[in-house]
Amino acid sequence: MNEGAGIVQRRIAIAAIGSVLAFALICARLADLTLLRGTATNAVVPIMHAPLARADMVDRNGELLAGNKAVKDVYLQPDAVRDVRTAARQIAGATGVKEDRVFRILKVKHKPGHYVLVARHVDDRAEASLRSLRIPGIEFAPASQRFYPQGRAAEQVLGAVDSTGRPVTGLELGLDKRLREGGTVQLALDMRIQYELRHELESALQQFEARAAGGIVLNVNTGEILGMASLPDGVSGGGETDSLNPTRNRMLRDVYELGSVFKIFSFTLAMQDHTVRLDQTFPIGGGFRLGKYLIKDAERMPAFLEARDILSQSSNAGTAQIALLSGPVRQEGFLRSMGLLEPVHTEDPEGAHPLFPKRWGDIQTATIGFGHGISVSPLSFVAAAASVVNGGRRIAPTFLKRDSNARGAQVISPETSATMRELLRYVVTNGTGKLADVAGYDVGGKTGSAEKTVNGRYVAHKLRTSFCAVFPIDDPRYLVFVLLDEPHGANASGVMALAGHTAAPLAGRVVARIAPMLGLPMVAQTGPSP
Repeated sequence: MNEGAGIVQRRIAIAAIGSVLAFALICARLADLTLLRGTATNAVVPIMHAPLARADMVDRNGELLAGNKAVKDVYLQPDAVRDVRTAARQIAGATGVKEDRVFRILKVKHKPGHYVLVARHVDDRAEASLRSLRIPGIEFAPASQRFYPQGRAAEQVLGAVDSTGRPVTGLELGLDKRLREGGTVQLALDMRIQYELRHELESALQQFEARAAGGIVLNVNTGEILGMASLPDGVSGGGETDSLNPTRNRMLRDVYELGSVFKIFSFTLAMQDHTVRLDQTFPIGGGFRLGKYLIKDAERMPAFLEARDILSQSSNAGTAQIALLSGPVRQEGFLRSMGLLEPVHTEDPEGAHPLFPKRWGDIQTATIGFGHGISVSPLSFVAAAASVVNGGRRIAPTFLKRDSNARGAQVISPETSATMRELLRYVVTNGTGKLADVAGYDVGGKTGSAEKTVNGRYVAHKLRTSFCAVFPIDDPRYLVFVLLDEPHGANASGVMALAGHTAAPLAGRVVARIAPMLGLPMVAQTGPSP
Protein backbone atom coordinates (compact mmCIF):
# COMPACT_ATOMS: atom_id res chain seq x y z
CA MET A 1 0.00 0.00 0.00
CA ASN A 2 2.75 2.47 0.94
CA GLU A 3 4.82 1.46 -2.11
CA GLY A 4 1.85 2.09 -4.43
CA ALA A 5 1.21 5.48 -2.89
CA GLY A 6 4.87 6.43 -3.40
CA ILE A 7 4.72 5.54 -7.10
CA VAL A 8 1.61 7.67 -7.54
CA GLN A 9 3.24 10.64 -5.77
CA ARG A 10 6.34 10.39 -7.98
CA ARG A 11 4.17 10.33 -11.13
CA ILE A 12 2.25 13.39 -9.91
CA ALA A 13 5.52 15.24 -9.23
CA ILE A 14 6.92 14.38 -12.68
CA ALA A 15 3.70 15.53 -14.33
CA ALA A 16 3.79 18.80 -12.37
CA ILE A 17 7.38 19.53 -13.37
CA GLY A 18 6.53 18.79 -17.00
CA SER A 19 3.59 21.18 -16.84
CA VAL A 20 5.75 23.95 -15.41
CA LEU A 21 8.39 23.49 -18.12
CA ALA A 22 5.77 23.48 -20.83
CA PHE A 23 4.20 26.64 -19.44
CA ALA A 24 7.60 28.36 -19.31
CA LEU A 25 8.29 27.39 -22.91
CA ILE A 26 4.94 28.78 -24.01
CA CYS A 27 5.61 32.06 -22.15
CA ALA A 28 9.03 32.40 -23.74
CA ARG A 29 7.54 31.77 -27.17
CA LEU A 30 4.81 34.33 -26.59
CA ALA A 31 7.38 36.89 -25.46
CA ASP A 32 9.41 36.19 -28.58
CA LEU A 33 6.40 36.67 -30.82
CA THR A 34 4.92 39.73 -29.13
CA LEU A 35 8.05 41.63 -28.12
CA LEU A 36 10.63 40.81 -30.75
CA ARG A 37 8.87 39.54 -33.85
CA GLY A 38 6.37 42.33 -34.23
CA THR A 39 6.23 44.28 -37.48
CA ALA A 40 8.64 47.13 -38.18
CA THR A 41 6.04 49.68 -37.16
CA ASN A 42 5.12 48.28 -33.76
CA ALA A 43 8.21 46.28 -32.72
CA VAL A 44 9.44 46.93 -29.18
CA VAL A 45 13.16 47.56 -28.82
CA PRO A 46 14.53 46.22 -25.50
CA ILE A 47 16.66 49.37 -24.95
CA MET A 48 14.01 52.08 -25.04
CA HIS A 49 14.70 53.92 -21.77
CA ALA A 50 16.93 57.01 -21.99
CA PRO A 51 20.06 56.91 -19.82
CA LEU A 52 20.32 59.38 -16.97
CA ALA A 53 22.09 62.56 -18.06
CA ARG A 54 25.33 63.44 -16.28
CA ALA A 55 25.65 66.71 -14.42
CA ASP A 56 26.77 69.75 -16.35
CA MET A 57 30.27 71.04 -15.63
CA VAL A 58 30.70 74.83 -15.65
CA ASP A 59 33.70 77.05 -15.04
CA ARG A 60 33.95 79.39 -12.06
CA ASN A 61 32.00 82.06 -13.95
CA GLY A 62 29.18 79.72 -15.01
CA GLU A 63 30.46 79.06 -18.54
CA LEU A 64 29.26 75.64 -19.72
CA LEU A 65 32.16 73.21 -20.19
CA ALA A 66 30.39 69.84 -20.43
CA GLY A 67 26.71 69.12 -20.97
CA ASN A 68 24.27 66.66 -22.48
CA LYS A 69 22.06 66.63 -25.53
CA ALA A 70 19.18 64.31 -26.40
CA VAL A 71 19.97 62.02 -29.31
CA LYS A 72 18.84 58.62 -30.62
CA ASP A 73 20.50 55.25 -31.05
CA VAL A 74 19.50 53.39 -34.21
CA TYR A 75 18.53 49.71 -34.09
CA LEU A 76 17.62 47.44 -36.98
CA GLN A 77 15.97 44.05 -37.32
CA PRO A 78 18.23 42.27 -39.86
CA ASP A 79 15.70 39.59 -40.84
CA ALA A 80 13.22 42.33 -41.80
CA VAL A 81 15.65 43.75 -44.38
CA ARG A 82 15.57 42.24 -47.87
CA ASP A 83 18.28 44.33 -49.53
CA VAL A 84 21.07 44.53 -46.94
CA ARG A 85 23.50 46.40 -49.18
CA THR A 86 21.00 49.16 -49.95
CA ALA A 87 20.00 49.47 -46.28
CA ALA A 88 23.66 49.73 -45.27
CA ARG A 89 24.28 52.44 -47.85
CA GLN A 90 21.22 54.43 -46.74
CA ILE A 91 22.05 54.20 -43.04
CA ALA A 92 25.67 55.18 -43.71
CA GLY A 93 24.58 58.17 -45.78
CA ALA A 94 22.26 59.45 -43.07
CA THR A 95 24.43 58.79 -40.00
CA GLY A 96 28.04 58.94 -41.17
CA VAL A 97 28.74 55.39 -40.01
CA LYS A 98 30.90 53.51 -42.51
CA GLU A 99 28.81 51.52 -44.98
CA ASP A 100 30.99 48.40 -44.72
CA ARG A 101 30.60 48.38 -40.94
CA VAL A 102 26.79 48.52 -41.16
CA PHE A 103 26.83 45.84 -43.87
CA ARG A 104 28.95 43.51 -41.73
CA ILE A 105 26.63 43.99 -38.75
CA LEU A 106 23.56 43.14 -40.82
CA LYS A 107 25.13 40.13 -42.52
CA VAL A 108 25.91 38.38 -39.24
CA LYS A 109 23.38 35.63 -38.47
CA HIS A 110 21.01 36.75 -35.76
CA LYS A 111 18.01 35.16 -34.09
CA PRO A 112 14.73 35.94 -35.83
CA GLY A 113 13.30 39.21 -34.57
CA HIS A 114 16.58 40.22 -32.94
CA TYR A 115 17.53 43.91 -33.04
CA VAL A 116 21.11 45.10 -33.54
CA LEU A 117 22.65 48.49 -32.86
CA VAL A 118 23.79 50.08 -36.14
CA ALA A 119 24.43 53.73 -35.16
CA ARG A 120 24.82 55.70 -31.94
CA HIS A 121 23.90 59.25 -31.07
CA VAL A 122 22.16 60.44 -34.24
CA ASP A 123 20.66 63.92 -34.21
CA ASP A 124 17.16 65.02 -35.25
CA ARG A 125 18.19 65.61 -38.85
CA ALA A 126 19.67 62.13 -39.24
CA GLU A 127 16.62 60.57 -37.57
CA ALA A 128 14.25 62.42 -39.94
CA SER A 129 16.32 61.32 -42.93
CA LEU A 130 16.22 57.67 -41.83
CA ARG A 131 12.50 57.77 -41.17
CA SER A 132 11.88 59.17 -44.64
CA LEU A 133 13.67 56.18 -46.17
CA ARG A 134 11.15 53.79 -44.56
CA ILE A 135 13.76 51.11 -43.99
CA PRO A 136 11.92 48.03 -42.68
CA GLY A 137 12.75 46.92 -39.15
CA ILE A 138 14.29 50.21 -38.01
CA GLU A 139 13.74 51.60 -34.51
CA PHE A 140 15.05 54.58 -32.52
CA ALA A 141 15.98 54.45 -28.82
CA PRO A 142 16.36 57.63 -26.74
CA ALA A 143 19.94 58.33 -25.69
CA SER A 144 22.06 61.11 -24.19
CA GLN A 145 25.32 62.37 -25.67
CA ARG A 146 28.04 64.27 -23.78
CA PHE A 147 29.22 67.43 -25.53
CA TYR A 148 31.85 70.06 -24.78
CA PRO A 149 30.89 73.51 -26.09
CA GLN A 150 34.38 74.96 -25.51
CA GLY A 151 35.86 72.40 -27.89
CA ARG A 152 39.30 71.14 -26.93
CA ALA A 153 40.29 74.20 -24.91
CA ALA A 154 40.04 72.27 -21.62
CA GLU A 155 39.73 68.74 -22.98
CA GLN A 156 42.76 67.40 -21.11
CA VAL A 157 41.34 68.54 -17.78
CA LEU A 158 37.71 67.60 -18.38
CA GLY A 159 38.52 64.18 -19.81
CA ALA A 160 35.96 62.20 -21.79
CA VAL A 161 33.29 59.52 -21.77
CA ASP A 162 33.09 56.64 -24.23
CA SER A 163 30.27 55.99 -26.69
CA THR A 164 28.21 54.31 -23.97
CA GLY A 165 28.56 57.27 -21.60
CA ARG A 166 31.08 55.62 -19.29
CA PRO A 167 33.90 57.92 -18.08
CA VAL A 168 37.40 57.07 -19.25
CA THR A 169 39.69 59.87 -18.11
CA GLY A 170 40.07 63.27 -16.43
CA LEU A 171 37.38 64.88 -14.29
CA GLU A 172 34.71 62.87 -16.07
CA LEU A 173 36.30 59.83 -14.41
CA GLY A 174 37.32 61.39 -11.10
CA LEU A 175 33.97 63.09 -10.48
CA ASP A 176 31.89 60.26 -11.95
CA LYS A 177 29.85 59.54 -8.83
CA ARG A 178 28.98 63.20 -8.38
CA LEU A 179 28.27 63.72 -12.08
CA ARG A 180 25.88 60.75 -12.15
CA GLU A 181 23.74 62.52 -9.57
CA GLY A 182 22.86 65.20 -12.10
CA GLY A 183 22.62 68.94 -11.57
CA THR A 184 25.65 71.21 -12.01
CA VAL A 185 29.27 70.91 -10.87
CA GLN A 186 31.20 74.18 -10.74
CA LEU A 187 34.92 73.96 -11.43
CA ALA A 188 37.74 76.26 -10.38
CA LEU A 189 38.77 76.70 -14.02
CA ASP A 190 38.40 80.18 -15.47
CA MET A 191 38.06 79.88 -19.23
CA ARG A 192 39.35 83.41 -19.72
CA ILE A 193 42.56 82.36 -17.97
CA GLN A 194 42.61 79.04 -19.82
CA TYR A 195 42.44 80.70 -23.24
CA GLU A 196 45.15 83.24 -22.40
CA LEU A 197 47.42 80.52 -21.02
CA ARG A 198 46.93 78.39 -24.14
CA HIS A 199 47.52 81.38 -26.41
CA GLU A 200 50.86 82.26 -24.82
CA LEU A 201 51.99 78.63 -24.69
CA GLU A 202 51.21 78.21 -28.37
CA SER A 203 53.08 81.41 -29.25
CA ALA A 204 56.14 80.25 -27.32
CA LEU A 205 55.91 76.79 -28.85
CA GLN A 206 56.25 78.38 -32.27
CA GLN A 207 58.71 81.11 -31.30
CA PHE A 208 61.22 78.71 -29.77
CA GLU A 209 60.40 75.75 -32.03
CA ALA A 210 59.89 73.67 -28.90
CA ARG A 211 58.80 70.06 -28.90
CA ALA A 212 56.06 70.67 -26.32
CA ALA A 213 54.83 73.22 -23.80
CA GLY A 214 52.66 73.27 -20.71
CA GLY A 215 51.41 75.55 -17.98
CA ILE A 216 49.40 75.90 -14.77
CA VAL A 217 47.75 78.87 -13.07
CA LEU A 218 46.99 78.31 -9.36
CA ASN A 219 45.55 80.31 -6.47
CA VAL A 220 48.21 79.85 -3.76
CA ASN A 221 45.75 80.31 -0.89
CA THR A 222 42.79 78.20 -1.98
CA GLY A 223 44.61 75.66 -4.18
CA GLU A 224 42.16 76.33 -7.01
CA ILE A 225 43.46 75.48 -10.47
CA LEU A 226 42.38 78.35 -12.73
CA GLY A 227 44.10 77.11 -15.86
CA MET A 228 46.02 74.04 -17.02
CA ALA A 229 47.16 73.12 -20.52
CA SER A 230 49.62 70.90 -22.38
CA LEU A 231 50.59 71.49 -26.01
CA PRO A 232 50.35 70.01 -28.57
CA ASP A 233 46.72 69.35 -27.65
CA GLY A 234 45.02 68.54 -30.94
CA VAL A 235 44.11 72.19 -31.55
CA SER A 236 47.70 73.30 -31.96
CA GLY A 237 48.60 70.13 -33.84
CA GLY A 238 51.68 68.01 -33.40
CA GLY A 239 52.51 64.33 -33.30
CA GLU A 240 50.57 61.74 -31.36
CA THR A 241 53.37 59.70 -29.83
CA ASP A 242 52.85 58.17 -26.40
CA SER A 243 54.58 61.10 -24.73
CA LEU A 244 52.76 63.74 -26.77
CA ASN A 245 49.24 62.36 -26.85
CA PRO A 246 47.14 65.52 -27.44
CA THR A 247 44.46 64.40 -24.95
CA ARG A 248 46.96 63.62 -22.18
CA ASN A 249 47.14 66.02 -19.24
CA ARG A 250 50.93 66.05 -18.96
CA MET A 251 50.91 68.65 -16.17
CA LEU A 252 49.34 66.02 -13.93
CA ARG A 253 50.05 62.61 -15.41
CA ASP A 254 53.77 62.93 -16.30
CA VAL A 255 56.84 63.51 -14.14
CA TYR A 256 59.96 65.50 -15.03
CA GLU A 257 63.35 66.45 -13.68
CA LEU A 258 62.65 70.16 -13.45
CA GLY A 259 66.17 71.44 -12.85
CA SER A 260 67.00 74.71 -11.15
CA VAL A 261 63.41 75.71 -10.35
CA PHE A 262 63.70 72.99 -7.70
CA LYS A 263 66.34 75.10 -5.92
CA ILE A 264 63.41 76.89 -4.30
CA PHE A 265 63.12 73.96 -1.90
CA SER A 266 66.83 73.76 -1.12
CA PHE A 267 66.82 77.40 -0.08
CA THR A 268 63.53 77.10 1.80
CA LEU A 269 64.98 74.27 3.88
CA ALA A 270 68.20 76.21 4.50
CA MET A 271 66.24 79.28 5.61
CA GLN A 272 63.93 77.20 7.81
CA ASP A 273 66.79 75.43 9.58
CA HIS A 274 69.10 78.48 9.58
CA THR A 275 71.94 76.45 8.09
CA VAL A 276 72.86 79.34 5.78
CA ARG A 277 72.95 83.14 5.97
CA LEU A 278 71.97 85.06 2.85
CA ASP A 279 75.27 86.99 2.96
CA GLN A 280 77.32 83.82 3.48
CA THR A 281 79.95 83.29 0.75
CA PHE A 282 80.62 80.03 -1.10
CA PRO A 283 83.38 79.11 -3.61
CA ILE A 284 81.84 78.72 -7.06
CA GLY A 285 84.20 79.51 -9.96
CA GLY A 286 85.87 76.17 -10.60
CA GLY A 287 82.80 74.11 -9.80
CA PHE A 288 82.26 71.94 -6.75
CA ARG A 289 83.91 68.56 -6.45
CA LEU A 290 82.06 65.82 -4.60
CA GLY A 291 84.00 62.56 -4.62
CA LYS A 292 84.76 61.69 -8.24
CA TYR A 293 82.10 64.10 -9.52
CA LEU A 294 82.57 67.74 -10.49
CA ILE A 295 79.38 69.82 -10.30
CA LYS A 296 79.60 72.71 -12.77
CA ASP A 297 77.36 75.55 -13.89
CA ALA A 298 75.84 76.12 -17.34
CA GLU A 299 77.22 79.66 -17.46
CA ARG A 300 80.44 81.27 -16.24
CA MET A 301 80.27 82.20 -12.57
CA PRO A 302 82.52 84.36 -10.37
CA ALA A 303 84.94 82.70 -8.00
CA PHE A 304 82.70 83.34 -5.00
CA LEU A 305 79.00 84.10 -4.53
CA GLU A 306 76.85 85.02 -1.59
CA ALA A 307 73.97 82.66 -0.90
CA ARG A 308 71.34 85.10 -2.21
CA ASP A 309 73.24 85.33 -5.51
CA ILE A 310 73.65 81.59 -5.73
CA LEU A 311 69.86 81.48 -6.09
CA SER A 312 69.52 84.57 -8.26
CA GLN A 313 72.26 83.42 -10.67
CA SER A 314 71.12 79.79 -10.38
CA SER A 315 74.45 78.20 -9.48
CA ASN A 316 74.42 74.41 -9.32
CA ALA A 317 77.80 74.31 -7.60
CA GLY A 318 76.64 76.69 -4.89
CA THR A 319 73.24 75.06 -4.35
CA ALA A 320 74.84 71.61 -4.01
CA GLN A 321 76.94 72.93 -1.12
CA ILE A 322 73.89 74.50 0.54
CA ALA A 323 71.88 71.27 0.14
CA LEU A 324 74.67 69.25 1.75
CA LEU A 325 74.52 71.50 4.82
CA SER A 326 70.97 70.17 5.30
CA GLY A 327 72.04 66.59 4.67
CA PRO A 328 70.25 63.56 3.16
CA VAL A 329 67.94 62.72 6.06
CA ARG A 330 66.69 66.26 6.56
CA GLN A 331 66.31 66.89 2.82
CA GLU A 332 64.29 63.74 2.27
CA GLY A 333 62.06 64.43 5.25
CA PHE A 334 61.47 68.03 4.18
CA LEU A 335 60.54 67.12 0.60
CA ARG A 336 58.18 64.49 1.97
CA SER A 337 56.52 67.04 4.25
CA MET A 338 55.99 69.25 1.18
CA GLY A 339 54.16 66.44 -0.61
CA LEU A 340 56.82 65.96 -3.28
CA LEU A 341 57.48 62.28 -2.60
CA GLU A 342 53.91 61.12 -3.23
CA PRO A 343 51.41 61.51 -6.07
CA VAL A 344 49.50 64.78 -5.98
CA HIS A 345 45.89 64.18 -4.98
CA THR A 346 43.10 66.00 -6.82
CA GLU A 347 39.65 65.20 -8.21
CA ASP A 348 41.48 63.74 -11.21
CA PRO A 349 42.59 60.25 -10.10
CA GLU A 350 45.47 59.99 -12.56
CA GLY A 351 48.19 61.90 -10.71
CA ALA A 352 51.65 60.49 -11.46
CA HIS A 353 53.97 58.89 -8.92
CA PRO A 354 57.25 60.80 -8.38
CA LEU A 355 60.60 59.15 -9.03
CA PHE A 356 63.36 59.56 -6.46
CA PRO A 357 66.37 57.58 -5.17
CA LYS A 358 65.97 54.49 -3.04
CA ARG A 359 69.34 55.26 -1.51
CA TRP A 360 69.62 58.89 -0.42
CA GLY A 361 73.26 59.79 0.14
CA ASP A 362 75.43 62.86 -0.35
CA ILE A 363 75.54 62.57 -4.16
CA GLN A 364 71.76 62.32 -4.30
CA THR A 365 71.36 65.22 -1.89
CA ALA A 366 73.59 67.46 -3.98
CA THR A 367 71.95 66.66 -7.33
CA ILE A 368 68.40 66.81 -5.95
CA GLY A 369 69.39 70.15 -4.44
CA PHE A 370 69.62 71.65 -7.92
CA GLY A 371 66.72 69.69 -9.42
CA HIS A 372 68.20 66.56 -10.97
CA GLY A 373 67.82 63.00 -9.77
CA ILE A 374 64.18 63.54 -8.78
CA SER A 375 61.15 63.67 -11.08
CA VAL A 376 57.78 65.11 -10.06
CA SER A 377 54.65 66.19 -11.88
CA PRO A 378 54.36 69.92 -12.59
CA LEU A 379 51.20 70.10 -10.46
CA SER A 380 52.99 68.46 -7.54
CA PHE A 381 55.78 71.03 -7.84
CA VAL A 382 53.28 73.89 -8.07
CA ALA A 383 51.40 72.79 -4.95
CA ALA A 384 54.66 72.64 -2.95
CA ALA A 385 55.86 76.00 -4.29
CA ALA A 386 52.54 77.56 -3.28
CA SER A 387 53.19 76.44 0.30
CA VAL A 388 56.57 78.16 0.23
CA VAL A 389 55.08 81.57 -0.60
CA ASN A 390 51.61 81.56 0.99
CA GLY A 391 52.81 81.89 4.57
CA GLY A 392 54.04 78.33 4.88
CA ARG A 393 50.83 76.32 4.87
CA ARG A 394 50.35 73.24 2.74
CA ILE A 395 47.54 73.42 0.20
CA ALA A 396 45.60 70.74 -1.63
CA PRO A 397 45.22 71.64 -5.31
CA THR A 398 41.66 71.33 -6.55
CA PHE A 399 39.72 71.52 -9.80
CA LEU A 400 36.57 72.50 -7.88
CA LYS A 401 35.64 76.06 -7.01
CA ARG A 402 36.27 77.03 -3.39
CA ASP A 403 34.78 80.05 -1.67
CA SER A 404 37.47 80.41 0.98
CA ASN A 405 41.10 79.63 1.74
CA ALA A 406 41.84 75.95 2.32
CA ARG A 407 45.36 75.96 3.68
CA GLY A 408 46.39 72.99 5.78
CA ALA A 409 49.29 72.17 8.06
CA GLN A 410 52.05 74.68 8.69
CA VAL A 411 55.09 73.16 6.92
CA ILE A 412 57.44 76.14 7.20
CA SER A 413 57.33 79.22 9.39
CA PRO A 414 55.73 82.47 8.19
CA GLU A 415 59.17 84.07 8.62
CA THR A 416 60.77 81.57 6.25
CA SER A 417 57.97 82.14 3.75
CA ALA A 418 58.56 85.90 3.91
CA THR A 419 62.31 85.42 3.35
CA MET A 420 61.65 83.21 0.34
CA ARG A 421 59.32 85.80 -1.17
CA GLU A 422 62.10 88.37 -0.89
CA LEU A 423 64.57 85.96 -2.50
CA LEU A 424 62.23 85.14 -5.39
CA ARG A 425 61.70 88.85 -6.02
CA TYR A 426 65.49 89.27 -6.01
CA VAL A 427 65.81 86.55 -8.69
CA VAL A 428 63.53 88.60 -10.96
CA THR A 429 65.10 92.01 -10.28
CA ASN A 430 68.75 90.94 -10.11
CA GLY A 431 69.04 87.46 -11.52
CA THR A 432 68.04 85.00 -14.22
CA GLY A 433 64.33 85.90 -14.02
CA LYS A 434 64.56 89.49 -15.25
CA LEU A 435 62.54 88.79 -18.40
CA ALA A 436 59.61 87.64 -16.26
CA ASP A 437 59.18 91.02 -14.60
CA VAL A 438 55.86 92.75 -15.27
CA ALA A 439 55.55 96.43 -14.42
CA GLY A 440 52.96 97.02 -11.72
CA TYR A 441 52.62 93.44 -10.46
CA ASP A 442 55.90 92.75 -8.60
CA VAL A 443 56.57 89.25 -9.86
CA GLY A 444 58.86 86.91 -7.98
CA GLY A 445 60.06 83.63 -9.39
CA LYS A 446 62.69 81.12 -10.33
CA THR A 447 64.10 79.74 -13.57
CA GLY A 448 64.73 76.08 -14.29
CA SER A 449 66.89 74.59 -17.07
CA ALA A 450 67.12 70.81 -16.84
CA GLU A 451 69.22 68.64 -19.11
CA LYS A 452 67.24 65.75 -20.57
CA THR A 453 68.54 62.21 -20.63
CA VAL A 454 69.17 60.15 -23.76
CA ASN A 455 70.07 56.49 -23.22
CA GLY A 456 70.63 57.19 -19.54
CA ARG A 457 73.04 60.13 -20.07
CA TYR A 458 72.38 63.84 -19.67
CA VAL A 459 72.63 65.78 -22.94
CA ALA A 460 73.65 69.43 -22.56
CA HIS A 461 71.89 70.74 -25.70
CA LYS A 462 68.55 69.03 -24.96
CA LEU A 463 66.89 71.17 -22.31
CA ARG A 464 63.55 71.30 -20.55
CA THR A 465 63.10 74.88 -19.33
CA SER A 466 60.59 76.18 -16.83
CA PHE A 467 59.67 79.21 -14.77
CA CYS A 468 57.67 79.55 -11.56
CA ALA A 469 56.17 83.04 -11.23
CA VAL A 470 54.41 84.32 -8.09
CA PHE A 471 52.48 87.59 -7.92
CA PRO A 472 52.05 90.01 -6.30
CA ILE A 473 55.11 88.90 -4.38
CA ASP A 474 54.49 90.94 -1.21
CA ASP A 475 51.10 89.26 -0.68
CA PRO A 476 50.98 86.35 -3.13
CA ARG A 477 47.67 85.27 -4.60
CA TYR A 478 48.56 83.50 -7.82
CA LEU A 479 51.27 81.28 -9.23
CA VAL A 480 52.03 80.73 -12.92
CA PHE A 481 54.18 77.78 -13.91
CA VAL A 482 55.28 77.25 -17.52
CA LEU A 483 57.41 74.57 -19.13
CA LEU A 484 59.06 74.25 -22.57
CA ASP A 485 60.42 70.97 -23.88
CA GLU A 486 63.57 71.38 -26.00
CA PRO A 487 63.22 75.08 -26.90
CA HIS A 488 65.68 76.45 -29.43
CA GLY A 489 67.39 79.77 -28.87
CA ALA A 490 67.72 82.37 -31.60
CA ASN A 491 71.44 83.09 -31.49
CA ALA A 492 71.22 85.89 -34.03
CA SER A 493 69.09 87.96 -31.63
CA GLY A 494 71.09 87.00 -28.57
CA VAL A 495 68.38 84.71 -27.20
CA MET A 496 69.63 81.44 -25.75
CA ALA A 497 67.71 78.28 -24.97
CA LEU A 498 68.11 78.58 -21.19
CA ALA A 499 65.04 79.26 -19.05
CA GLY A 500 65.89 82.91 -18.44
CA HIS A 501 65.51 83.55 -22.18
CA THR A 502 62.64 81.19 -22.99
CA ALA A 503 60.43 80.22 -20.04
CA ALA A 504 60.87 83.46 -18.06
CA PRO A 505 59.49 85.81 -20.75
CA LEU A 506 56.70 83.31 -21.43
CA ALA A 507 55.64 83.40 -17.77
CA GLY A 508 55.84 87.19 -17.77
CA ARG A 509 53.50 87.41 -20.76
CA VAL A 510 50.99 85.11 -19.07
CA VAL A 511 51.07 87.25 -15.91
CA ALA A 512 50.62 90.44 -17.91
CA ARG A 513 47.56 89.01 -19.67
CA ILE A 514 45.76 87.45 -16.72
CA ALA A 515 46.51 89.87 -13.85
CA PRO A 516 43.92 92.45 -15.01
CA MET A 517 41.34 89.67 -15.47
CA LEU A 518 41.95 88.58 -11.88
CA GLY A 519 41.20 92.09 -10.66
CA LEU A 520 44.70 92.82 -9.37
CA PRO A 521 45.45 96.56 -9.21
CA MET A 522 48.79 97.74 -10.53
CA VAL A 523 51.19 99.05 -7.93
CA ALA A 524 54.38 101.08 -7.97
CA GLN A 525 57.29 98.88 -9.02
CA THR A 526 59.56 97.76 -6.18
CA GLY A 527 63.23 96.96 -6.42
CA PRO A 528 65.26 94.16 -4.87
CA SER A 529 64.96 93.52 -1.18
CA PRO A 530 68.04 94.50 0.87
